[in-house]
Amino acid sequence: MTEPVILFDPYPRSRELIFREGQWERLQAMGRVVGHEGGRMPGDMVDTYLPETVAVIGQTDLPAGRLDRAPHLKAILNVEGNFLPTVDYDICFRRGIHVLAAAPAFARPVAECALAFALDLARRITFSDRAFRQGREQYGLEGNREGFSLSGSPVGLIGFGNLARALLPLLAPFRCHIRVFDPWLPDGFIREHHCEPVALDDLLRQSRVIFILAAVTAENEGFIGEREFSLIPKGSAVLLMSRAAVVDFPVFVRFVREGHFVAATDVFPEEPVPADDPLRDVEGLLLSAHRTAGVRDAFYRIGDMVIDDLGLILQGLPPLRMQAARRETAARYKSKPGRSYEKKGR
Repeated sequence: MTEPVILFDPYPRSRELIFREGQWERLQAMGRVVGHEGGRMPGDMVDTYLPETVAVIGQTDLPAGRLDRAPHLKAILNVEGNFLPTVDYDICFRRGIHVLAAAPAFARPVAECALAFALDLARRITFSDRAFRQGREQYGLEGNREGFSLSGSPVGLIGFGNLARALLPLLAPFRCHIRVFDPWLPDGFIREHHCEPVALDDLLRQSRVIFILAAVTAENEGFIGEREFSLIPKGSAVLLMSRAAVVDFPVFVRFVREGHFVAATDVFPEEPVPADDPLRDVEGLLLSAHRTAGVRDAFYRIGDMVIDDLGLILQGLPPLRMQAARRETAARYKSKPGRSYEKKGR
């Protein structure tokens, strides 16, 4: 084999977005880097280099036929936060090819915003600001009749992956009783994190603040709908932080519009959201343009994780920093490819 090839096909990311100074040089020291940016790498270019490729950095389509032409492939490092249906996972697991995703890079930034949104909704900060600017402010207790203190409030986490576990230490100072629903995890694992495992209906009925943090899978698309939202106590706060597809989104918006609970969402069924979408006028809904993960240091963290884990893999050691695809769950995710942030300088 000639010098090993590292295919760099990062769209919708870019070299400038994910690599801080000095990291690109570290990558080049690991092999011959063949890159393509500004769009997906052309298929003929991928096919040309696959026989010498040891690693693919990006979301390149790698079905069975292409994997068969890549006998030296050791790793696929997805620089998005999802496991996309672009890879034949069964072949990768059978051949011992590491398939990794950058989800851990985004967990803490999203968790920080989730906590900020929860405080905002509980104390009605944004809503009070709007009222003040419109001359409708209320002072003292009158201005807090619909709010509540996050401290000591019962909290529910729907999903207990990277994001939920990044949120836990941020919630710790508020001494909340935390209930968790995650059908993929055993009760003992949840209890080890000082949380109470419960059924979904119990979580919805007993929580004042509910964080929806679950990834989209073949089993849970739209699983929180009319019946589930009706179980949530009136006046609660609901935060949709993972993917819009896990809820019946129109029903979610209707419950907020009707004043059943206040809510925040960072994700939407269609992005960008149309300018005339009526959700923009829903008073009790705090809106965020899928921006909670998109901070500068999070993108640099992706590059750091790629360099560290690829270095370990090429030494015959297991990766440590990125999230590894698992045989039992990889094919069950229903994530969509991300969007390019490059034009907006992010």
